[in-house]
Amino acid sequence: MTLGTIFLSEMVGSAVLILLGAGVVANNLLPKNKGNGTGWLMVNFGWGLAVMFGVLAAYKSGGHLNPAVTLGVAASGVKEFVPGIAVNFVSIATYIGGQFVGAFIGAVLAWLAYKKSFDLDAPAGYKLGVFSTGPEIRSYPWNLVTEAIGTFILVFIVLAAGHWGDSATHTPAGLGWLGALGVGLLVVSIGASLGGPTGYAINPTRDLGPRIAHAILPIPNKGSSDWAYAWVPIVGPIVGGVAAGLAAGVLLPA
Repeated sequence: MTLGTIFLSEMVGSAVLILLGAGVVANNLLPKNKGNGTGWLMVNFGWGLAVMFGVLAAYKSGGHLNPAVTLGVAASGVKEFVPGIAVNFVSIATYIGGQFVGAFIGAVLAWLAYKKSFDLDAPAGYKLGVFSTGPEIRSYPWNLVTEAIGTFILVFIVLAAGHWGDSATHTPAGLGWLGALGVGLLVVSIGASLGGPTGYAINPTRDLGPRIAHAILPIPNKGSSDWAYAWVPIVGPIVGGVAAGLAAGVLLPA
């Protein structure tokens, strides 16, 4: 295993994640689409399945797809992310770099898939909403709390799932597809239960990469990219992810 492999794995998985996740939002929000108006739960399930398939695509790297997960795993005290890849500054930067590039690519692909819908008249907030999150009630401290709590649950349960298996030998369960499905259902649950206030980024690159794509792409009447809010879905998930990793080191003994 090399760092180059890690970068490519996270890039591909993150591109799949954002293509399918942004795609379900576009289908729901933008005009002249078969899924227009299908609602919040459709978005939740779309994002959950997007995470599942992104994780499957990123099997070489362990399918982090999220700096909060990478930092949470590091904070939990493990020595290697995957066999042969030690936890250090360079490997962490490699994971996050791949996640960011993949998120940007996935956003561009989603725009291409829905290009004709983006060209039609629609509220600028809908067009931005395909790419990034935004609060229903803008209160930066509380928006930050919401994102931190949602991400804490995500990372803590992912770390707990890593212990699941034979209780006597601690042999990994080896669930294959079902392991990825569990992460996807977790994201559905977080969206349905905690996603209302902020749209649940729970992933810094999931929000930042597509937000940059929104700023760059030639989308008619797209309005602002809302950079005043952009720090919240970066800082909140990082705080929540690191806190979950530290808590897991105490509450989830090997």
